[in-house]
This record gives sequence, structure tokens and C-alpha cells, in this order.
Amino acid sequence: MEQQMLQEWVDRLSKEWFHKPFIDKVVMNNRLRTTGGRYLPKFRRIELNPKYLSELGEVEFEGIIKHELCHYHLHIEGKGYQHRDASFKALLAKTNAPRFCTPLPSKEQTKTYHHYACTQCGAVYRRQRRVNTQKYRCGKCKGKLKKMK
Repeated sequence: MEQQMLQEWVDRLSKEWFHKPFIDKVVMNNRLRTTGGRYLPKFRRIELNPKYLSELGEVEFEGIIKHELCHYHLHIEGKGYQHRDASFKALLAKTNAPRFCTPLPSKEQTKTYHHYACTQCGAVYRRQRRVNTQKYRCGKCKGKLKKMK
């Protein structure tokens, strides 16, 4: 998406939902991995993840923009703009912005799990990260762990 179009889109949403202009900078950041966007208070800049636009569409992406605009406008007004603040939660509800973004479909498919079984009691463990079977034992009977296929 072109920078000028993105800037106009965010400004339009800001005027429509918050009745205030967005006068600072918004950019696409390809390096964001686990979030749809972020607001940087030090620079007063919004960074958005372009993968959310391509994979989940404009409706979901507008929700992310509104979420980041909540952070932005509350920060400028000197109110609590963090996720835990009541003013932030109230503004999210007022603007119908999501508190969390939907996980990307491409990320859900890449999760792999490692399965281990105890050689003594047969307890089965499922882990996202590999376990050093020489170092770790069964939590129930202290037996040795064996990697399953």
C-alpha cells in the first residue's frame, strides 16, 4: 500500500471515529511478527503490520488502526493510553475497536509440537520446544523421557 493512501486512510478513520485529525506519521512495518500494529509514544508514530491487511482484509485492518488511534489520541490528551487503563478500555468500547487482534492464519499452521513419553509410567508430554532428555525427567515418577515420533 502506498504511504500517502495509508496516511489518508488513518486520517479519515481518525476524523470519523474520534472527531480529531491524525497529524503524525503512520508506516507499514514488515518486521512486526506477533502484533497487528503498535503505537510509539516517543515518536508519536503508528506502525502497522501489512500481513494483517493481506491475510485478513480491510475490515480487520481498520479495527487495528482504530485500536492504535485509541493509544494515540489518549496519549496526546495526557490520559491513560496503556492497555490496563480504564480510559483506554472505555475508548475501545466507544469506537468499537478490538482489544486484541485475530491471530494470522499463516502463523497457526506453523506450530510444531514435540511429544515425549516416560519409559517407566508412560506419561505423555507435548511441548512446543525440544526437551533435552538427558537433563530432564518425568515429573510424576522421575523416569527417563523418550522422544516419540
